[in-house]
Amino acid sequence: MRLLLYSSVRKAFDYKRNFLQRTFHASIQEDRDCFIEKLEGEDKGISIINLNRPSTKNAMSQKLLMDFHDAIGKLRNESDSRVILLKSFVNGAFCSGADLKERAGMSPSDVTKFIHNIRRAFRELETLPIPSIAVIDGPAIGGGLELALCCDLRVAGENAKLGLPETKLAIIPGAGGTQRLARVIGIAKAKELIYTGRILSPQEALDLGIVNYCTQEGSSYPIALKLAREILPSGPIALRMAKLAIDRGNQLDLDSALEFENACYEQVIPTEDRVEGLKAFKDKRPPVYKGR
Repeated sequence: MRLLLYSSVRKAFDYKRNFLQRTFHASIQEDRDCFIEKLEGEDKGISIINLNRPSTKNAMSQKLLMDFHDAIGKLRNESDSRVILLKSFVNGAFCSGADLKERAGMSPSDVTKFIHNIRRAFRELETLPIPSIAVIDGPAIGGGLELALCCDLRVAGENAKLGLPETKLAIIPGAGGTQRLARVIGIAKAKELIYTGRILSPQEALDLGIVNYCTQEGSSYPIALKLAREILPSGPIALRMAKLAIDRGNQLDLDSALEFENACYEQVIPTEDRVEGLKAFKDKRPPVYKGR
């Protein structure tokens, strides 16, 4: 009984401590339109990219894009992140697409440069060698959905709205939406959604396979965190190689894809983690992976 009581008190203390740490960390980052938050304790290894532009529900401005690009660069150059969550720090939002007010003041050459920078930043997110999950708790419209499609997995909350309505503005999805949506749900369905500019509910997005999970009650963050916690114990190098094998193999014919999968498998054979996995299985204990 005392042990159970101690465990409950300890968990409550850890939760409060982590909450205060996160609140303090966030408070010193409020001047940035995008910042990284790192979870601690049992969730150590989970990093969160927070979009933080409340005045426009995270519409993609030049400053937000710059801060986002910096965050991706930091994650790429470190080794302690094993799972990434991409979410909004603004309640009821995800990313409402491009900042059209800012865009209206740009010259055609400025727009071309901005679109190039968006495409490059989104591709850098997509090619991070770390599993990523988009937490969609508000509108993911236009560039917002294109951003979410760069993540490996997507979850949607009750207030999520998803769509690529660019043709209604006499343009097309310009940050990879025509290609990534087609790869996720197939060419015919992608054409239907892009031609009509239809906006989807969370359940409709789930039915089409755009999101992996959705909830009709509240935020999808608990779902994303549960997924991240399931991924966290896996071998970091194995996760990187699995992601690479899937992403590259998907662009090849089957024989070439199988050869590439084998090349990725060969990368994990000499690792210390693979030996640790075998030892842990034999000893009937959880493995302790170090990414080596």
